[in-house]
Amino acid sequence: MGKLTILALRIVMAMVLAGSLFVQAVMVPLLSADLEEAGQALADVRVPVVVITLLGIVTVQVTTVCVWRLLTMVRRGTVFSHAAFRYVDIVIGAVTAASLLTFGLAVTLAPGEAVAPGIVLLICGAAVIGAGIALIVLVLRMLLTQAVALDAEAHHLQAELAEVI
Repeated sequence: MGKLTILALRIVMAMVLAGSLFVQAVMVPLLSADLEEAGQALADVRVPVVVITLLGIVTVQVTTVCVWRLLTMVRRGTVFSHAAFRYVDIVIGAVTAASLLTFGLAVTLAPGEAVAPGIVLLICGAAVIGAGIALIVLVLRMLLTQAVALDAEAHHLQAELAEVI
């Protein structure tokens, strides 16, 4: 991966982290106040919606930090090691949690007349998309497993060749 690509991705990730912190600090309290003022129908779901939103933002932040660490490993040439699995596993967990939180949001908003059924269905669709992303990352983890094994075998063969020479 080129230095320019890594730099561009780090800039994007820094913007994501800064934006998520802004949303946590400013937008979520405003969301809470708006839900409280919206009437009794939405006031009942205010706390669960705010908690789900905050936890969803945390999953984005955790994923971003793990991808940053993986980028550092790419830059150093150490990504094909067992240390990378920890970060990939955390990403899989965070994306899965985000998917479950999204489904929880749909379940929270489903009862009553405050939110249209089509919106709840769209939120469920987003939860399925999140689950699909988690499965894609799981497949990529399997590819990383194969790459680490091949890398270890190549190092072993190089060591044997060095002994022969």
